[in-house]
Amino acid sequence: QVQLVESGGGLVQAGGSLRLSCAASGHTFTSYTIGWFRQAPGKERELVTFIAWTGSTYYADSAEGRFTISRDNAKNTAYLQMNSLKPEDTAVYYCAAGLLPNLRSRATVAYWGQGTQVTVSS
Repeated sequence: QVQLVESGGGLVQAGGSLRLSCAASGHTFTSYTIGWFRQAPGKERELVTFIAWTGSTYYADSAEGRFTISRDNAKNTAYLQMNSLKPEDTAVYYCAAGLLPNLRSRATVAYWGQGTQVTVSS
């Protein structure tokens, strides 16, 4: 089983930046596609981005051009760099891992982190 622990969330003003981290343990990190989902109050949990073991990445339209996902396999850690943050980015951000090279659906997620709160003030 893979354990995922997120960190790096917090309160930031609109236009600011945050860097989230997802530390993984339990299995070979390189075998998994790693992604980030988020869930805002009253909304469904939605995919933000993922990076597959193939090296391919995906970004939701809301994140394209502002967010960057990366992974450091030597450190068993994935990152989400978030720039130009907007109030609508406010949500709990969840790290996720899956066995398939596609993570565009919650159904493909095998493991979830506990989440980290990101709040963007106007």
